[in-house]
Amino acid sequence: MKITFLGPAYPYRGGLAAFNERLARQLASEGKDVDIRTFTLQYPKLLFPGKTQFSDGQAPEDIRIVRELNSINPINWIRTGLKLKKERADILIIRYWLPFLAPCLGCIARIAKSNKYTLVISIVDNAIPHEKRAGDRILTRFFMNSIDGAVALSEFVQKDVEAFRRDIPIVLSPHPLFDNYGRKMPRDEALISLKLQQEYSYLLFFGFIREYKGLDLLIEAFSSDRLRNMKLKLLVAGEFYENPEPYKNLVRKYQLENDIIFHDHFISDTDVRLYFSAADLVVQPYKSATQSGVTQIAFYFEKPVLVTNTGGLKEYVTHNKCGYVVDTDPRLISEAIADYFENDRKSIFSAFIRLEKEKYSWHKMTEAITEVFYKCLLQQLISSL
Repeated sequence: MKITFLGPAYPYRGGLAAFNERLARQLASEGKDVDIRTFTLQYPKLLFPGKTQFSDGQAPEDIRIVRELNSINPINWIRTGLKLKKERADILIIRYWLPFLAPCLGCIARIAKSNKYTLVISIVDNAIPHEKRAGDRILTRFFMNSIDGAVALSEFVQKDVEAFRRDIPIVLSPHPLFDNYGRKMPRDEALISLKLQQEYSYLLFFGFIREYKGLDLLIEAFSSDRLRNMKLKLLVAGEFYENPEPYKNLVRKYQLENDIIFHDHFISDTDVRLYFSAADLVVQPYKSATQSGVTQIAFYFEKPVLVTNTGGLKEYVTHNKCGYVVDTDPRLISEAIADYFENDRKSIFSAFIRLEKEKYSWHKMTEAITEVFYKCLLQQLISSL
C-alpha cells in the first residue's frame, strides 16, 4: 500500500511535525510505502507568533520527506494536486489543525482524488481552532467536503467533524504516546542538567504559551498559601507566542519571583526528556482544548497530569487515578496540587499510567487509518451498485 502524508515535518519543528514523522515510521514498519510532503512555506512570517518555525536538528534519515507545499500560492496547490493525482497513492493522509490551511489542503485533496483511485483521509486535531476567527467554519467546511474519511484524536473533535460531515467514515483514535524523545532518565540527573535545586518538587507547564493554555490560572493557583508553604516550584518551559508581560506582572503581583522558573524558549527534541524526567506533576490548566500532545509525552514518561475539564483533555486523564480533572478555577487547581503532594500520590498515579499506556500505541493509530480506508472502499462499492 502506498501512502502519502501531507503536513508538517522536518525542517519544521514542534509537536505536529514530531507526530507526523513518528506515524510515518510506524506505517513503514508495517510494510507500507510512505512519504511525507511538507511545506516550503507553512506560515508567512507576519502570521507566525514565535521566533522561528524551523528545527536546528538533523534531518531524519529513515523517512522520505519532500518540501513541496506553499500554503498561500494557488498555483502551487494545483501543481502539487496534479502531481499527487498522477502518483496514485492508495491513501493521501492530510493533517488538519487550522482553518488558515483549508484552501491549500482542500484544493490539493480535490485534485489528487480526481484520479478516482486515491482516498483522502484526514487526521483531525481541531475542526474549530482554540482562538476563533471569522470565517473559520466556512474554511473548515471547504476542507471537510474534500475528504473521504477522518480519524479524530478525541470524542470532542469527532463531534465537531460530524457537525460538518455525517456521510463519511469517522473513527476515534486517541493521540498516541510520544515515545520519540528518548528514555526517562533519573530525576536527580535531569535536575542537575537543568540546574534546578534537588530539594524542591516541581510542577511542569510545558509547551508554547498562548492565552487559551491558562498559564495565568496556574500562576494564581500557585500563589495560594497552602502551596507556598511546601517546598515546591513551578517550571514553565516553552516559548511565548504572545506578550509575556501580563504573566510576568502576575508573578510580581503575588511575589513569586523565587518560586516560578521560566525557561521561555522553544524546547528542542533532545531536551524534552530532561523536563519530563525532572517533573513531579505536569499541569495543563487550559481554558479551551481538544486534546494535547503534552499529556501523551507525560504519560510516556509516566508522569501524572492535572488537566482542566475542557474539550477532550478529560478523555485521557482518569480523575484520581493517573491525575486530576478540575474546573478552570485557580482555587480548584491549587487544591488538586496540594492533594497530590500532601498525600504522596505520585507512585500510585504513575503505576496506573503504566497500565494505561497500551491504549495509546501507534499501532492503534494505524489500525484506525486502515479501518477508515476499508470503510471508504465499502461505501464506494455500495454507492456504485
